[in-house]
Amino acid sequence: MPNAWLKSNPFMSMWLSAANRIAGSLRGRATAQAKRRVSAAVSAGSKGHPKLWAEAVAAACGKTNPKRKR
Repeated sequence: MPNAWLKSNPFMSMWLSAANRIAGSLRGRATAQAKRRVSAAVSAGSKGHPKLWAEAVAAACGKTNPKRKR
């Protein structure tokens, strides 16, 4: 006699397929958002990086912009 618990359930299969499709869509959106945030952070960091180094070198050398005397 075949075991009824080992039969495939078509409704469960459809439900799991739909859940997997939704999870894949959400995973793709989350990955795309993460990539956008990383690229924005890298570009923002690269814009401020030269200014940071210039200020640090100027402070280390003791060079400041003196005021002009008239």
